[in-house]
Amino acid sequence: MRSKLSLVLLLCSAAALAQTSGLRRAAILTHDVSVPGREAMVARVEIDPGAVAGRHTHPGDEISYVLEGEVEVLIDGEAPRRVKAGEAFIIPAGTVHAARNPGSQMAKLIGNYIVDKGKPLASPAP
Repeated sequence: MRSKLSLVLLLCSAAALAQTSGLRRAAILTHDVSVPGREAMVARVEIDPGAVAGRHTHPGDEISYVLEGEVEVLIDGEAPRRVKAGEAFIIPAGTVHAARNPGSQMAKLIGNYIVDKGKPLASPAP
């Protein structure tokens, strides 16, 4: 039951972030990991051309691989970084960041998140 509740919380928080940004995140798998109180989520992520996933944080690490298109990763305090198909990026837990699709085709990613159980997958940042 707790695993289902965690999945619902993760998806609701992701949906709230995505509604205004042209970002869609669909959970493929959510499962406990060896660290107590943490779980892993594997998700399919799509970002529309020109869309921005606004500034947000995750309660754990994000490890993403770009399948198609490209993404500009915008981490507070760092220069923007373009990540193209076949490349990956890591965002440490709690890091304020955003993502933008600068291309003319949809960007498709596989997002892997190792997060605190029971917390929203993403929270908007001020």
